[in-house]
Amino acid sequence: MIRSLIVKSTVTLLLSTLLVAAAQGVTITWFVGLGTGADPAQQGVQEAVVEAFNAMQDDITLKVVFVINQVSVETLSTLIATGEAPDIVGPVGFAGSNAFKGNFLDIQPYVDASGYDLSQFPEAAVEFQRTEEGLLGLPLANFPAFLYYRPEHFDEAGLEYPPASYGDPYILDGEEVEWDVDTMTEIAKILTVDANGNDATMDEFDPENIVQWGFMNQWAGPGAMRQHATLFGSGHLVDEDGNAFMPEHWRAAFNWLHQGIWEDHFIPTEAQNASDQLANDNAFSSGNLSMAQSHLWYTCCLADDGWDAAALPSYNGQATARLHADTFRILNTTEHPAEAFEVLAYLTGEASLDLLSVYGGMPARPDDQPQFFARLDEKYPQGVNWEVVRESLNFPDIPTHEAWLPNNNKTNDRIDALRSLLTSEPGVDVDAEIDKMIADLQAIYEEYYAEEGR
Repeated sequence: MIRSLIVKSTVTLLLSTLLVAAAQGVTITWFVGLGTGADPAQQGVQEAVVEAFNAMQDDITLKVVFVINQVSVETLSTLIATGEAPDIVGPVGFAGSNAFKGNFLDIQPYVDASGYDLSQFPEAAVEFQRTEEGLLGLPLANFPAFLYYRPEHFDEAGLEYPPASYGDPYILDGEEVEWDVDTMTEIAKILTVDANGNDATMDEFDPENIVQWGFMNQWAGPGAMRQHATLFGSGHLVDEDGNAFMPEHWRAAFNWLHQGIWEDHFIPTEAQNASDQLANDNAFSSGNLSMAQSHLWYTCCLADDGWDAAALPSYNGQATARLHADTFRILNTTEHPAEAFEVLAYLTGEASLDLLSVYGGMPARPDDQPQFFARLDEKYPQGVNWEVVRESLNFPDIPTHEAWLPNNNKTNDRIDALRSLLTSEPGVDVDAEIDKMIADLQAIYEEYYAEEGR
């Protein structure tokens, strides 16, 4: 009920914005919230970008609207259904845009007509934005995942820091060991501490009074269930014949996640993560979490500079650093596609460094990367190991954890139900619940295939 009221009130506000815009001539409306960007701390820079665009020319009025991520899909769906869709959405990756498959404009004709130079980007970055529906966006930002960690916590525990480069060993008790999931788990338990100073490897440890946790996936909550599994390698939940299945290493990942929360206690529960102690779902920024897997975009929202970057651990000899690649997309319902493309070129061009300073993404344009990291150094002057961030691009999850799935919205709801169960309930038979989910996904897929006439 509350969620539906939020969506309704948000749609009402956006419609009033669109009506005002319609009275002002050629207006392009930019919808922010499917991915990053709607956080209040990020809005000021985007509003300044809009103001600068409107000041530099008189032909187009650009408007921006912000919608919180939790209701952004429903809000945009409602706007499209009522014929009041915005012109541009983003920044958004595949996860945020999959719900709107078939609704985006192929911009290749506008690239050709305007003479836009695609060679300023690596060819692979351009092709990453091309699907069977055409070229759906211009390259904007790469957000590789890596390991955020707090050196102070390692110092207090007498532990060596995580490896600064992929393939480097970890030094544990003076010996070199592989930096893999098992090693990270052992370290994470040592870094998990109760109110009496006992860590999670000790018999005296009190799991009811934890004050510091060792590890979690930062902001891998609703809609992001597959992010948890990529630490164990890439995968997909549909096979080549269109049937639901789960790779065995993903089964291992979800069993590890549940055990890490409820038996080993180094991962916060869903309730703990939502508490004041962990900054109400910003656990790493609270200072009470020692390690977090997250993407480069998380630099938008850290409250301090007491952290550094390191390599993610391997599993079965292979490291995987999941990748997000965000861009802006034009909806194919726009009445002004040429003007929308002009705005798109501005957002991904001269405005991109300002935007990326709050989005946290590495520029897809190589010439802009040194300036981007220089800006981040100003924000975080502790001397972050940005080289390992660049290096993470060599270990992407292919296929992406954001890949489209049949009946995408309904499918993701069912996947997220498993996430909620594992992170909020102890004693779950994880394999049995996975089997239930696969059976449910099969039915959801078949429903989609029937509707598509397959």
